[in-house]
Amino acid sequence: MSVIRLAIAGAAGRMGRMLIEAALKEEGIEIGSAFDRPGSPCIGRDAGELLGAHCGVTIVGDARAAIAAADCVIDFTRPEGTLAHLALARELGKAMVIGTTGFDAAGKAAIAEAAKQIPVVFAPNMAVGVNAVFKLLEVAARILNEGYDVEVIEAHHRFKVDAPSGTALRMGEVVARELGRDLDACAIYGREGVTGERKAETIGFSTIRGGDIVGDHTVLFAGIGERIEITHKSGSRMPYALGALRAARFLAGRGAGLFDMQDILGLR
Repeated sequence: MSVIRLAIAGAAGRMGRMLIEAALKEEGIEIGSAFDRPGSPCIGRDAGELLGAHCGVTIVGDARAAIAAADCVIDFTRPEGTLAHLALARELGKAMVIGTTGFDAAGKAAIAEAAKQIPVVFAPNMAVGVNAVFKLLEVAARILNEGYDVEVIEAHHRFKVDAPSGTALRMGEVVARELGRDLDACAIYGREGVTGERKAETIGFSTIRGGDIVGDHTVLFAGIGERIEITHKSGSRMPYALGALRAARFLAGRGAGLFDMQDILGLR
């Protein structure tokens, strides 16, 4: 079995540490490099130190050198940082797994453009269970296509900077597509005051931020006399990390292209 060398972006962050922990236990995966923003207090420390381990890889602030030392970059940082790392991966011919959320249209276009030259997995949620929920939502929306109001409710920790979450938006996109609607035209992101009766064609989003909630998502189909709820709750960030490693394996030896977890799991 060939070994895949990973470059872990944002190595000192919550997801960076989880990726390092998962990679250290995964056969056929090796941490080739770990990097964080220049000036981070973790620069110069062993990447496993924050986990109480020693892995022999020093966290650096030089993204170019870190990416050059690996086969694949895994990035769960922020849009502006991810796009800078993507440009380096494209220049250096490296594969990339992107778990960052909150991209605007221009950012998504930049990812699609880069994928014409390198293999990229870009997914709003890397957890296998969440991607199973996306498939369940397709089936539910086709069945519950008349007489049911759709609401998406999501909850995350207080540190999350974008809302609704990328996962919630993808859930809305999946349902809207199956119902033949344009999410941009039918989404309602907040209600306050005298709003009038709910319009049947809308899809509502509710956002909760607080504490250390890792990530809870529910899609509610509310009919007359019954409710159907499809829910996923994350107890830790490990499912995201394991999904990202699975994505890195998928990209190994693959040519340029833009993929997501549905491709990796064979759910197309």
